[in-house]
This record gives sequence, structure tokens and C-alpha cells, in this order.
Amino acid sequence: MIPKQIRPLVTTAAFVFGGLVAVNVASTLTVNALRRATELKRKKVALPCGVCRGKGFYICKLCGGNATIEWSPLFDPVAMNPCLCPTCDGNRVQRCLNCLGKGYS
Repeated sequence: MIPKQIRPLVTTAAFVFGGLVAVNVASTLTVNALRRATELKRKKVALPCGVCRGKGFYICKLCGGNATIEWSPLFDPVAMNPCLCPTCDGNRVQRCLNCLGKGYS
């Protein structure tokens, strides 16, 4: 139980906090809806990306689609270690940097 002396304070704090949460949720939903509508309009009239040919991805430039690179921590390496490609994380493709993976410019 909440003591009678601080009940109005707790009620006011709960009311203010609830209002802030409601405003936050409403603004987030509105911004997401506007962003989605704008993106759909842009997609209708946009040309396909020339770099990835509208796919949004292309073969990794660092590993050449092998998923691994040869790496050595030494300046003049004696042995090269195969390591997972840091650009594509072993997926062999990377997101197009021209269209940011959307497929259109």
C-alpha cells in the first residue's frame, strides 16, 4: 500500500509518465507511416540502381566472393592465414553502397 501522504504525488507521476509514453508511441507510429509512404512514392518513379542493377547487393569487392581473405599481422609475412572476410562476414555478397540495398537510386 502507498501511504496517504504521497498518493497524489505517485498518481501525478504515473499520469505524466503515461502521457509521455502515449506521446512517444503516437509520434513513432506517425513518423514510421510518413517514412513508409515517402519510400513507396520514391520507389514508383525511381530508376533501378546502375551499380547493382536493381538487386541491392553485389559480389564482395574485398574477397571476390570467396568468403575468406589471406591475412597476416606481420609486415613481411612468412605465412598467410585465411580469415573470414570482414566486409561481407562470409556471406560472399555486400550491400550496395550506391542505393544502400534498396535497388533504386
